[in-house]
Amino acid sequence: MFEETRKFVQKLGLPPGDLFDMLTSPARFPDGAAFRIECPTVNSADAVACLLDTATQMGVTINRITETYGMFRHTRQELKQFCRLCNEYGTELLMSVGPRAPYDTGGTVQTPQGVRISYRLRGMEQVLRGIEDIKRGYDVGIRGFLVYDEGMLWVVNEMRKEGALPKEIIFKCSAHLGHCNPASFKVLESLGADSINPVRDLQIPMIAALRAAVQVPIDVHTDNPPGSGGFIRVYEAPEIVRVAAPVHCKTGNSVIGGHGEMTSAADGKRMAEQAAIVVEMVNKYYPDLKQSGKRVSDMRIPVA
Repeated sequence: MFEETRKFVQKLGLPPGDLFDMLTSPARFPDGAAFRIECPTVNSADAVACLLDTATQMGVTINRITETYGMFRHTRQELKQFCRLCNEYGTELLMSVGPRAPYDTGGTVQTPQGVRISYRLRGMEQVLRGIEDIKRGYDVGIRGFLVYDEGMLWVVNEMRKEGALPKEIIFKCSAHLGHCNPASFKVLESLGADSINPVRDLQIPMIAALRAAVQVPIDVHTDNPPGSGGFIRVYEAPEIVRVAAPVHCKTGNSVIGGHGEMTSAADGKRMAEQAAIVVEMVNKYYPDLKQSGKRVSDMRIPVA
């Protein structure tokens, strides 16, 4: 079926469909690793401290922490605590751009249909505020930023190319953008995304098709909270790593109620425990698929 269309999309660098053969991805991070562990929604310095302390005690490496509450809702002092803790442990830190639709005066995003707006920015002034949020974060030591709007991604990437923002800055696209197919991923990569998070319910052949379309790392939830489906995919994690490498296995969200909420030290401890389960599964079933060690800040990967 659809053979003529399948042949045409292949000319565009897209896979001819979802990849049900689930071939092993040969691509790797620059250090040769197939996967890294990312803990998202780590939204307080207390949660960061307990997460990293627990992980250290368990012998588990947390490669990346992502904050999702909004940078502009944290004091400069707490932002510096985030940076200090992650620097001491050797983990990458990404903070979320603060002003976005749910925090604005517009009411559409609060309606059932308005959820389609996701966390996108309303109006040009909010784009400018988002850029200022990045500048504020950079000023206190943050180098990685979680972006929720394709337009803003394009602007800040242009600024990065022109030197108006530092070239060392990293931009990750959130799952809240709602992208879930190879064509959309190719667009985000072309706009400057250094790492892309698909929606949380994609099947493994769909994830394999994403890998076939882009070179940047893919960030896949191996578990998530009830607020976005409550999927616990730890037994799928090894296959996700195999087909999607280089991939960030996003884990720990299942211990909380929903994305973007404030998290505590107790939440941080349980996140570390959940991360340990994912690492256990990958190591057991595919021991040849290695995890990166600490202190990795690179995101772009060479063509395999």
